[in-house]
Amino acid sequence: MDDSRLLERIVANPHVMAGKPVIQGTRLTVEYILGLFAHGATVNDVLAEYDGMNEDDIRACFLFAARSLESTFFMPLTMETA
Repeated sequence: MDDSRLLERIVANPHVMAGKPVIQGTRLTVEYILGLFAHGATVNDVLAEYDGMNEDDIRACFLFAARSLESTFFMPLTMETA
């Protein structure tokens, strides 16, 4: 599936989850799904827990996050001392 079709799976509505990006037709935020993976969940774990989700939904979350970071500039939170 091409990038634009994957990104269509992620929507934001101010009346759903305070406007955070979610997987279309769900209340599962991109942030929540990525957090599951950051804490060790596998694709199979997530798919088993959330009926109706598929691998393209997960890919869409990762692609959305990657695209969101493309134009982000980061400043160090701490300064190095000599």
